[in-house]
Amino acid sequence: MDVYRNILRPVLFRLDPEDAHRRALATLSWMAKQPWAGQLDRWFSHTDPALEMSLWGLSFANPIGVAAGFDKNGEAIAAWEHLGFGFAEVGTVTRHAQPGNPRPRLFRLPADQAAINRMGFNNEGADSLAGRLSGQKTAIPVGINLGKSKITPLEQASDDYLYSFERLYSLGDYFVVNVSSPNTPGLRQLQQADRLGEILGRLQAANQGQKPLLVKIAPDLEWGAIDEVIDLCGEYRLAGIIATNTTIGRTGLKTAAQEAGGLSGAPLRNRSTEVVGRIWRRSGGQLPVIGVGGIASGEAAWEKIVHGASLVQIYTGWIYEGPWLVRGILKELSKRLAEAGLTQLEQAVGLAWRT
Repeated sequence: MDVYRNILRPVLFRLDPEDAHRRALATLSWMAKQPWAGQLDRWFSHTDPALEMSLWGLSFANPIGVAAGFDKNGEAIAAWEHLGFGFAEVGTVTRHAQPGNPRPRLFRLPADQAAINRMGFNNEGADSLAGRLSGQKTAIPVGINLGKSKITPLEQASDDYLYSFERLYSLGDYFVVNVSSPNTPGLRQLQQADRLGEILGRLQAANQGQKPLLVKIAPDLEWGAIDEVIDLCGEYRLAGIIATNTTIGRTGLKTAAQEAGGLSGAPLRNRSTEVVGRIWRRSGGQLPVIGVGGIASGEAAWEKIVHGASLVQIYTGWIYEGPWLVRGILKELSKRLAEAGLTQLEQAVGLAWRT
């Protein structure tokens, strides 16, 4: 990790953040196609049967996943398993291809180990993603994060989600309804119980319970609104919740951040953990949670898990800490399990509320 922090990161951080991101994806895509790609596992992976998770009929070699937003178009889908990840989530994908918001739209806040983005669901669309994923085989589960096209009125949002869901149905191991990005006008209104219920109802009617369906929520929701989403999950038989998306809050930053958009990284850590805990307690530990927000160490990942996350995802932390981060987190989780006298990671889920 010191090699990344001291040599590679300074070089990457001289580039525009979005340009650096594009180059990273292109490099990962190229690496995955090389005959020696499997050798990367020795550098970046950590195998421990105690870290395996079984959820929704899917097997996860470990609980660390790539958060949506990093690989929107599935360009590096074959690379993530060689970088130590137990699963990957592509998207957010929308029915219609769209360029997103004008650049610049991605900003680093190094003093806060954070980033602000207002990308605006830039992606090549559901049809393009279907073409790219078709015929690809991965050793890890792949989730698909679904969003609403900017040109689609809110009243027709369920049509938009349903098209992408049906188009990509056979290609994802689980699906996520993203109604929590702050960068598509009006999108967060879809977190309201009546509007979200319409979307979930239509998707589940098409799904017939065959694919795990989750919803991703914002950290800025009031507790009452979060409770309503939890109740909807029971009503519509959702598989779980992803907690959380980026925040529009700016409390406690060292950086004078004036840019609009969603804040991710270390400043989100505590609030996202609080939301994870709320979901676990209100559902009695019966509603699986994927925890995301501010995970850049094994300690932060363990914190999410013991507060109720069955799986966790990283994005901004990976940018700051580099490709050795996953291995480091997994080693720390193995250590924490041993210290707690536990034999499987699932025994640690929600532990903070049971001791």
